[in-house]
Amino acid sequence: MISIEGLTVEFGGFTLFDDISFVINKKERIALVGKNGAGKSTMLKIFAGIQQPTRGNVSLPKDVTIGYLPQHMTLKEGNTVFEEASLAFGHIHKMEAELENVNRQLAERTDYESEAYHDLIEKSSYLNEQFMMSGGNNFQAEVEKTLMGLGFKRTDFERPTSEFSGGWRMRIELAKLLLQRPDVLLLDEPTNHLDIESIQWLENFLATRANAVLLVSHDRAFLDAVTQRTVEISLGRIYDYKVPYSKYVELRKEHREQQMRAFENQQKQIQKTEEFIERFRYKATKAVQVQSRIKQLDKLERLEVDDEDNAMLNLKFPPAPRSGSYPVICENVEKSYGDHLIFKDVTFTINRGDKVAFVGKNGEGKSTLVKCIMDQIDFEGKLELGHNVKIGYFAQNQAQLLDEDKTVFDTIDYVAVGDIRTKIRDILGAFMFGGEASDKKVKVLSGGERSRLAMIRLLLEPVNLLILDEPTNHLDMRSKDVLKKAIKDFDGTAIVVSHDREFLDGLVDKVYEFGNQRVTEHLGGIYNFLEKKKMDSLKELEIASPAQNTIQNTKPTDSQDVTSKLTYEERKELSRQIKRIEKQISEMEQQIENKESEIADIESKLATPEGAADASLFEKHGQLNKELENDMGKWEELTTELENMTNT
Repeated sequence: MISIEGLTVEFGGFTLFDDISFVINKKERIALVGKNGAGKSTMLKIFAGIQQPTRGNVSLPKDVTIGYLPQHMTLKEGNTVFEEASLAFGHIHKMEAELENVNRQLAERTDYESEAYHDLIEKSSYLNEQFMMSGGNNFQAEVEKTLMGLGFKRTDFERPTSEFSGGWRMRIELAKLLLQRPDVLLLDEPTNHLDIESIQWLENFLATRANAVLLVSHDRAFLDAVTQRTVEISLGRIYDYKVPYSKYVELRKEHREQQMRAFENQQKQIQKTEEFIERFRYKATKAVQVQSRIKQLDKLERLEVDDEDNAMLNLKFPPAPRSGSYPVICENVEKSYGDHLIFKDVTFTINRGDKVAFVGKNGEGKSTLVKCIMDQIDFEGKLELGHNVKIGYFAQNQAQLLDEDKTVFDTIDYVAVGDIRTKIRDILGAFMFGGEASDKKVKVLSGGERSRLAMIRLLLEPVNLLILDEPTNHLDMRSKDVLKKAIKDFDGTAIVVSHDREFLDGLVDKVYEFGNQRVTEHLGGIYNFLEKKKMDSLKELEIASPAQNTIQNTKPTDSQDVTSKLTYEERKELSRQIKRIEKQISEMEQQIENKESEIADIESKLATPEGAADASLFEKHGQLNKELENDMGKWEELTTELENMTNT
């Protein structure tokens, strides 16, 4: 569907891509991976037609539509959330306006026999047909479904977009993009501003409803759930694997090991041959063999090993000054904005050395509580920091606050004080900004490079309480692993606000869940928390299920024992299926109710003399009863299926 041939991109003597070619086929979902600065975002911009390559071609059919979500964008203001998302259906609004104009002309004109009037009738008929085929009558439902899937509430629909943070406005842009259903979706870090539930909704949407997808993400679980092909960019070349990310990592390692073995074997053979030639070069009796070996070496196709980008982030937080035993103590903390309550009765204690996670849907107060701890906003209740607590804070939008006209070196030199200024070059080198890279302007850095630069600020002063708000946004896989290890090795206390399941796994030993205006403490790691939540929701589904008996046994049933033995992924899939069936049952019950109401209405008409004389009413009554019988049969099948699921 889209092909690139001989693509080369050069920046002032530096080659980003060197003569690369590959094809995106229909319905393919491709992960574009590589280190920060490897050129992933540049590749998406080239596909989107925003940036031109130095050499090479991008070929795509004229009728192919492309939707592009960049990492950073300038967002418009003025519309409500619903109005802004509905712009995705601009073609329908245009068609609707044209249809209204044609119908108005038909109503005003009286030249019924003229050719122009008949042309208008044909145009009205055509537009009506196109309007119906384009989903003109139900696009509002699609907008609602998509916005709610991305975490918006119905009460948000009529709020101006200007009331929302950059992350939430990015979700509106994502909703518009998904609703347009382009032939190719180009997504650059789409999960950066999504909570775990919204990520799972997006995973399902992309896996089941999207067309071709080319996405950049550093969320391993997300990539594995969505993509089936992985294209790696490394040192100007690409490596194409027709497998999901986790499998690609294994195959890439195996491929390199095979290359190394073959290369080493060939080098040994070459060495032996050269030794033979050198040894017998001047012996007449061996002249034929020597010439044969020389020709053999000349014809030999020398094996090469793929260059590997071994530049690695080297991150270690300075030793933490000793703080009091309880760095953070909250008692009945409450925060509201006007009449809007964010949370109340927040009570917990964080011990020295704890590594904890703040998780929950966006808008539930994670960043707000961080601001309370930082004493940046007012609140009610008691919130105390322990003795000698020194905070190092990484804000969610820290990378965007950098001065784009400064160089990398100047950015750090501007905030560094004292002896640390003599070590700036060393620190920049540890963050992969060594040599000429330190003279780059901030405006040419990738999202990941900006995040690394913002992270350096945390190293300029020893702290004992790290507060990191979405620190992994824009970081590549290897940089995330290094950051994770640095936080684990940090001898102070850490609060990590994140939606990245893989990053939090093995890092935190306590999870604080934000939701329903409360903050709930869960002991254990992130997957213990997720598993517990899924188990709880399964039990709630079983209790709420229409197929359940009203009397509950106090003793666990065999089915509950079996359910508890299912793996987390199996429970997740079972929960998804149960929700789908329950939705179908609910829709069927509404359909049955509507038909019964319609039948009752017809029966009241048939009770009158006029109705009794209307044969069409009898026919419709019979047809509706037949449809009602079919619907009841389907409802019974669905409820039986649900009962079997909850007893499996």
